[in-house]
This record gives sequence, structure tokens and C-alpha cells, in this order.
Amino acid sequence: MTAPIAVVDTLNSLLEAELNSVFRFMGEGSPHLTRATAEVRRPLADMVVAEQRRAANLAAAIESLGGVPAPMASIRPEEQFLAYLSLKFLLPKLVDEKRLQIDRYENALTIVPASAHDVIALINAHLGELREELAVLEKASAQVIAAAKAARSQA
Repeated sequence: MTAPIAVVDTLNSLLEAELNSVFRFMGEGSPHLTRATAEVRRPLADMVVAEQRRAANLAAAIESLGGVPAPMASIRPEEQFLAYLSLKFLLPKLVDEKRLQIDRYENALTIVPASAHDVIALINAHLGELREELAVLEKASAQVIAAAKAARSQA
């Protein structure tokens, strides 16, 4: 079965976004994860794994439609500074990144035809995960910022 080019292109755009997300810097050995508390470290590590799984799902969906997964690798200029940011400054950036991912998935739903049930189900499943991850990131960000403020006021 050959899917419309727009559907394959849309899925490739989502795949590219997953693979080029700043979360790829949060893997094992990341200085951010080693410095984070367990409450922050575990969800971030889980998000890295989920992102890799979502990318694999998208690639499989593209192939099942007769397309070829063709993500472009990119490095954004601001990414070179991520290694130097403290968790207090990094978490809000991760929140913004997650919101951008959600926007991309929501936009993809407007492009994919209603007849592509499997693709729509996949996008909606990923959207659900991304929204849950956003809630976790927002909570972690608020906690880290509050802890930093508390530490400053005690100093």
C-alpha cells in the first residue's frame, strides 16, 4: 500500500523532530542526569527511552506505508551550550521543547487524512505520552526552581 506523500512527509517530520530533540543529550552519562535528584533523573531517563521508542514507531509506520524513513540530522546553535546549563535552567528549556513536540504532533493531525486510521491512532498515542511527559517536566521544573530559591534565601 502506498500512502499519500503528504502522510509520509508528515511522519518523517515527526521522526526528525524526535531524533533531533534536545532530549538526546539526556542519555546515560549526561551530567544533567548525574546531578539530578532521583525524582528528576528517573523521568528524564524514561523520556529518553520513550523518545527512542516513538522514533522507532514512526519509522515503522513510514515503512508500512511504503515510504522510507529519511530524517535529517541537525544541531541547533543553542544546543552547544546545553552541557553547561544547570538543571534549573535546563528544565524550562526541556519544557519548551516538549511543548514544541506537542505542537508538531497536533499540526500533523491536521495534515493526515481521516482515512489513515492507524497513523492517526499512532499520533494520538504519542500525543498522550508527550502531554504526560510535559506535566512531569513542568512539575520537576517548578520543584528545582523552588529548591534553588529556598537555598538562596537560606544563604
